[in-house]
Amino acid sequence: MRFVSTRGHAAPASLDDAIAAGLAPDGGLYLPERIATVDGDRIALPPPSDDLAPTAAALLAPYFAGSRLRDALPAICAAAFDFPTPLRPQRGDGDHLLELFHGPTAAFKDVGARFLAEVMARLRGADDPDITILVATSGDTGAAVGAAFHRRPGFRVVILYPDGRVSPRQAHGLGCFGDNVRALRVAGSFDDCQRLVKQALADADLRARAPLGSANSISLGRLLPQAAYYAHSARAHEAAHGGPLNYVVPTGNLGNALACWLARAMGLPIGDIVLASNANDVLPRYFAGADYAPQPSVATLANAMDVGAPSNFERLRAWHASDDAVRAAMRAVAVDDAAIADAIRTAPAHHGVVPCPHTAVGLHVLDALRAAGDARPWAVVATAHPAKFDTIVEPLVGHAVTPPAPLAAQLARPAHAEPMAVDYDALRALLLD
Repeated sequence: MRFVSTRGHAAPASLDDAIAAGLAPDGGLYLPERIATVDGDRIALPPPSDDLAPTAAALLAPYFAGSRLRDALPAICAAAFDFPTPLRPQRGDGDHLLELFHGPTAAFKDVGARFLAEVMARLRGADDPDITILVATSGDTGAAVGAAFHRRPGFRVVILYPDGRVSPRQAHGLGCFGDNVRALRVAGSFDDCQRLVKQALADADLRARAPLGSANSISLGRLLPQAAYYAHSARAHEAAHGGPLNYVVPTGNLGNALACWLARAMGLPIGDIVLASNANDVLPRYFAGADYAPQPSVATLANAMDVGAPSNFERLRAWHASDDAVRAAMRAVAVDDAAIADAIRTAPAHHGVVPCPHTAVGLHVLDALRAAGDARPWAVVATAHPAKFDTIVEPLVGHAVTPPAPLAAQLARPAHAEPMAVDYDALRALLLD
């Protein structure tokens, strides 16, 4: 299968080249030239089980048909997905949490980052120059990418994050690796960080002198594997209950929600998809009928979703014939900080869980669906462990939240991040150093 740019001005690429490049030469995002389907491509999905890796290998096989990594795909998935992604019933009838925070950095970003690292390590030749993985993060992506590429020969990682706009524990997790991982705390927003990364990836002279790769959700190698946990959980629900599962997806840069849509488009038993946004309401306003209009991001309790220009909207729009078709595919709801705080405070009693602020956005939307009379089965995507946001969560629930062992190990290491202005020339000089 070949992969094409959302902007239509670049030659089709192989999967290997698309993943290595990150962005297409015309500045667009790569898409498969067609969406593989379970029936049309005869995808032989294994019986539902606790192990995500076999489902992922089968689901992604059509996209790897032309890759030199085709035969290695099962091993790639086994190495990347060595932690559980359970679908847990909650106290409400038909309520579920899809827990995606059991990886090494306690956030769903571990799924795509680990898969991408396994792929890129196998694509890199023994005599190839070192590759710099450049990543902008609103909180969780950078740590996941840092962990996935830490001490991998032939790679270095440069992480850009908005100074003062991530939680203290997130900031520690971004700067705790050292070795081949470098963290830059940028005096700006996530959108500023994302623009700097895109500018570097589009700089042909820079890339000729310092090979770059991307690990943001603009990378096809991040998007494709995320579809696997939706396929996995939806099939498990169907096997147990005989019908499709609907999803509430907390979203910022839109990659996670787009992966859910992709799994549904591939023929998995997924019903409705609701995007749960914070006060950065670009997507809710668009889905309500307004023009798509990126805006400066604002800081919220759910900081990893503080995105005013979601990159993956370009993919979502390219996959649909019109704005009306996009709006028919899903809907979006905005949740303010007061509602997020209330959802965290009440979740232990209502749902039997202590959520992170982003998961709390989803739980608020679920509660609203139930209040409106929706009795269908829903899964809220639990994107991160609440211990990453102790300064927000613990005062609201009234007790300490114990970090999982991998997160505790990161917090025990020293951390360091370098200050940087929103200055492309400074970033370019650093990448050439």
